[in-house]
Amino acid sequence: MAEKTHMNLITIGHVDQGKSTLIGRLLWDTKNIPEQEMKKIEERAKELKKDTFKFAFLLDTIKEERERGVTIDVMHRRFDTPKYYFTIIDCPGHRDFVKNMITGASQADAAILVIGTKDGVMPQTKEHIFLIKTLGVKQLIVAMNKMDEVEFSEEKYNKIKADVEVLLKSVGINPAEIPFIPLSAWTGDNITTVSDKMPWYKGKSFLEILNDLEAPDMPTNKPLRFPVQDVYTITGVGTVPVGRIESGTIKANDKLVFMPSGKTGDVKSVEMHHELLSSAKAGDNVGINVRGIGKNDISRGEVAGHPDNPPTVAKEFTARIIVLQHPNVITKGYTPVFHVHTAHTACKIVEIVEKINPSTGETVAKNPDYIKAGDAAIIRCVPTKPMVIEKQSEFPQLAKFAMRDMGMTIAAGMCMDVVPEDK
Repeated sequence: MAEKTHMNLITIGHVDQGKSTLIGRLLWDTKNIPEQEMKKIEERAKELKKDTFKFAFLLDTIKEERERGVTIDVMHRRFDTPKYYFTIIDCPGHRDFVKNMITGASQADAAILVIGTKDGVMPQTKEHIFLIKTLGVKQLIVAMNKMDEVEFSEEKYNKIKADVEVLLKSVGINPAEIPFIPLSAWTGDNITTVSDKMPWYKGKSFLEILNDLEAPDMPTNKPLRFPVQDVYTITGVGTVPVGRIESGTIKANDKLVFMPSGKTGDVKSVEMHHELLSSAKAGDNVGINVRGIGKNDISRGEVAGHPDNPPTVAKEFTARIIVLQHPNVITKGYTPVFHVHTAHTACKIVEIVEKINPSTGETVAKNPDYIKAGDAAIIRCVPTKPMVIEKQSEFPQLAKFAMRDMGMTIAAGMCMDVVPEDK
């Protein structure tokens, strides 16, 4: 059997629009959940008197999330279609959880925007769409959920769809290229088969639409870049960094160097979805058991590479950004936190090189005094502590970032050029 292509799928959308329920339903209907697990979850949902949350419980396995009924962390679950196997990155819809979403969006090959048809477009919807656009997620599906709550009405669906189309156009996405699908995660309509409750809908089922996505181009032939998302210490095994390989390949016995710490180690084994592999490649979410690295030697935000082409630690970098929101103006000297791959590092803006027109890219002003919400600009930045960032032309996956301050995402951007730290 030929190995299926792997894709990372992110779910985005406002809180309570049914993202976790949709994914739970999908896993259930595609038989990717053992019966016993589902039984346990159904019992637990009854106990908590949250019967309608049972599918969401599949993803919200953390106790605190079950009790609050919200998704906090980024969860990874696997499921298959005839053509692909997907890892679902279920992303939180809450405002204060946007940073998890950024990690998710920078790893995603495609995004599902979940809109509750009853509520329609919410304040965060635009921010989410804008982020995935700026972070370079190429493919989008709009799932119009909770159709059961509007009696499967075509009129209601068309009205909300028109609102979403306006939003997509406002960030430069052509709605004609995006599949929209009316569905109900709760009742299972239009999930794996086309529902007879919406005879007016002439499209495919949600599962078929996922199967029609285009396979991502995986940079397996490029040098290795493996941003560390977490580091586990497993008794009897050792130190196991986990994350997604963004480019290149890792195999057993490889020598790795982790930057910015400069720590080195040898790969004992590679594991994905609890299976041992002889090697793993770009696009895979893996855990690697590294010999020679202690528990406190490396942490989230480090990037592993091979010693002949180590990840770039930036002395300074130049980036193109779009300012999403800011209560005041952004001037030289401003130091927000940059979320790049899995690293969160404060970087100081030392120069606003030019202001540019966000839709055409033309220069509007050279060295402006400030930039504000809605502006696009080229800026020069200096990290306050060592961090890895790569330029867009070489490793786009490690060039994308979001800037955060005051509990919100202020801007998103791409690194265009890097001055490496002196060796």
